[in-house]
Amino acid sequence: MPSRIRTVIAALAVILAVLGESPAQAGPLKKASLIPQWEPQAQFAGYYVAKAKGFYEKRGVDMDILRGGPSSPPSKLLAEGKALFGTMFLATAVMERSKDLALVNLAQVMRGSTFLLVARKSSAINRPGDFNGKRVSLWGKEFSLQAEEFFKNAGVQVERLPQGFTVDLFLRGGVDVVSAMYYNEYHVLLNSGLDPEDLTLFPLRDYGLDYPEDGIYCLNSTFKADPELCSAVADASLEGWRYAFEHPEEALDIVMGHVEAARLPTNRMHQKWMLERLREAMLPTAGRQGPGPLLAGEFEAVARTLAKAGLLQKPVSFEEFHVPAR
Repeated sequence: MPSRIRTVIAALAVILAVLGESPAQAGPLKKASLIPQWEPQAQFAGYYVAKAKGFYEKRGVDMDILRGGPSSPPSKLLAEGKALFGTMFLATAVMERSKDLALVNLAQVMRGSTFLLVARKSSAINRPGDFNGKRVSLWGKEFSLQAEEFFKNAGVQVERLPQGFTVDLFLRGGVDVVSAMYYNEYHVLLNSGLDPEDLTLFPLRDYGLDYPEDGIYCLNSTFKADPELCSAVADASLEGWRYAFEHPEEALDIVMGHVEAARLPTNRMHQKWMLERLREAMLPTAGRQGPGPLLAGEFEAVARTLAKAGLLQKPVSFEEFHVPAR
């Protein structure tokens, strides 16, 4: 074979390989929107990174990441058609599915629970029974299911107060117990001047409530109408998370861009703590898989607990709730 022909064939092979890496570029981008369950922060770094690095676009998706928060719960925005995709805790999604909001899980990002209830040691709250009669600040229903089950299992009655963006009510003595995520509010408490020795932590995973947290969801109608779009969104999002953990400083630059645009009262140091703790919680270990398809065992554990607590209006099956790996 003449050398010129070999050169042409080699060049064509390179071109085909490059084209094969970006199959979604052949047609127009599909518009989509994703609503995280809270304000911009490193909890959603994977999605921000996926958009900034073109991972959605590479798969044919023109993604708009909406601003979340307590007034914009993903379940509500999906139900109203204001977003196609959203992130939710697994327990929240199962409960909403039982109420005829036909959610399906496209990927499970967080396999376990990082939810804490935190008290000062000086309050003498050392065991679940000590919560009786205490003032506890809780987030809205999207985030308080575990805490409510914890109180029920402990047989205690608490005084519930609403918790917003800050832990100020706890710091000022307005409540005895505050809700916290280990990767977020717990660090805020430490930054306020409290030492770990000043606090008693109740990780709810230690009390039989290790509910997997963030997953990626859409309505079943969205999945049925365009399964390729749903697969592309899930795959790009997981690629975003992998990239964020491999390039943390670049990921933080991207996150801080969203934080600053929203004018939120946080800083890079706190967001770095958050990303590091998320990395610890999300990456695979000897006894835990990393982000990917929802597992039957983790679904059944949550659904069984919710049913026992009387929080499901009707049964939810794993087969109708999750999307198998493709």
